Amino acid sequence: MPNKSNDVVIVDAVRTPFGRLYGSLSHFDTYDLGAIPIREVVKRAGVPGKMVGEVFWGIGDTSCSPVAARQSLIKAGLPHETSSISFDMAGVSAIHAVKLATMAMKLGEIDCAIAGGATSFSRNPVLLERLRQSGFNPLITKNEYPPAALNYQSFNQVAKECDAAAKAFGVDRVEQDEWAYRSHLNYGKAWNAGKFKDEIFPLLISLEDSVPANLDIDEAYRPNITLDRLAHLENIYGTRTVTSGNAAHLSDGATAILLMTREKAVEAGVQPLATVVTSVSLAINTGRTVEAPGYAIQMACKKASLNLDDIDVIEINEDFACVPLITLRIVAGEDRKKLQTLKEKTNINGSALAAGHPTTATGARIVMNLMYEMRRRGGGYALGTLSGGLAQADACIIRVD
Repeated sequence: MPNKSNDVVIVDAVRTPFGRLYGSLSHFDTYDLGAIPIREVVKRAGVPGKMVGEVFWGIGDTSCSPVAARQSLIKAGLPHETSSISFDMAGVSAIHAVKLATMAMKLGEIDCAIAGGATSFSRNPVLLERLRQSGFNPLITKNEYPPAALNYQSFNQVAKECDAAAKAFGVDRVEQDEWAYRSHLNYGKAWNAGKFKDEIFPLLISLEDSVPANLDIDEAYRPNITLDRLAHLENIYGTRTVTSGNAAHLSDGATAILLMTREKAVEAGVQPLATVVTSVSLAINTGRTVEAPGYAIQMACKKASLNLDDIDVIEINEDFACVPLITLRIVAGEDRKKLQTLKEKTNINGSALAAGHPTTATGARIVMNLMYEMRRRGGGYALGTLSGGLAQADACIIRVD
């Protein structure tokens, strides 16, 4: 595929390590956490902050983290004149940020952008609905708090959706546990091989009653995991197959990707690392969240005039183990040989089951991990996809020359 001056290219990408819930990153608020990769990606690329035309930023709760992109970019040292948008599409947010940045550059509105996102589940406030109506006032009363309400309260619990989909597609508990085990094994091999050094910016962590340490690994990774341990975990939320071992951990973390038009990259004297071939988004019936990435893959390949044989590496986010398993069944159809071939090139460095899942940052992690993997391989096509809140999905295809 010939290169064009208006191609959108990635010139650098970096992320924090992903911390466990209430773990090593819990003392960072969302804004400070987000500032870390924004500051570092500009520094690593060696370009002035004023070159960034806009920041597209996924954030999990815009009501409790107002104008998060703007706060983070200012904390990162970007000029106050830098435009930004903070938005919530749950899991697809950061990969959709790549799409929005690409669209803006294709339209000629800007020629350089940062796409990514930040999530701090450890610092997210708990919503207590109708607190004011209850008569509670911390200044004058001692009334008890009313019961807290969960998000998606009018829709199905996601783990239960996964459980139902697993039954419909013939994915049992054993297969989900095996996939979770595989994710940790692949992650461990990748980390030991030094693969994550390209993308993870180590953080010096100092917590109470502990010696300061350099955090350079994702805290969800469990090196001592075994299939036997997974098999003995209890099911959660009344499901038959979903456990804390085959579902991703809620995590803290932030990601940032620096994108430019190819023409701007040449002008700035920076080396493009990958080309964004296409990005797509879709939404389906809210009860079918698990299926959405499969259709997003098909949509992306059709838009790019590619087939899955052209794709060298795939990452399908593992918010639950059944998601990649069902996604691969959808795209392989009844072809069992094709299904096995696709499995072999999917999540080769692990995914969210081992890395953790700070939801609105994960999508950019997937894109950068694929990019650095393809650079190590000497080039080719890679595809990343994940589902988001209430049955949304995005997919992105990149090419490394």
